[in-house]
Amino acid sequence: MFLVAKRYVKDSVLAEDVMQDAFIKAFKNLHSYKAEVSFGAWLKRIVINQSIDELKKKKLELVTINEEVVTIIEEDNWEVEEAISTKMIIETINNLKEKYRVVLTLYLLEGYDHSEISEILNIAEVTSRTHLMRGKKQLQEQLKTISYA
Repeated sequence: MFLVAKRYVKDSVLAEDVMQDAFIKAFKNLHSYKAEVSFGAWLKRIVINQSIDELKKKKLELVTINEEVVTIIEEDNWEVEEAISTKMIIETINNLKEKYRVVLTLYLLEGYDHSEISEILNIAEVTSRTHLMRGKKQLQEQLKTISYA
């Protein structure tokens, strides 16, 4: 759970605080656990939400984009060169702007869809898609420089 929190807040000390707050919240709400999902998945969701709440406290700026102006072409091509490891990809994601990093992390690493991301971050779905598309583009550009180095 520490690693989950650290993926979002990027600071070990803050991730420990987030994890501790999430455990306290889980303990206080243990009666609401319904075993519809595994306990680990339920706890992970609390840790993710607590991490995002912490980012919101830091006034994470996720600007809503006017849906009429933006047309998004979704591309599902996430292929990278074989020489690039998963660790390199995650490190590169962690170096992106926070708004892109959070959406990419929720989408790629946690498996949330755009409607869930928009609900979690309190942004429009089109904003989630746009942040994912722009984050993906930046990620690919940075990975190209790594593969040529």
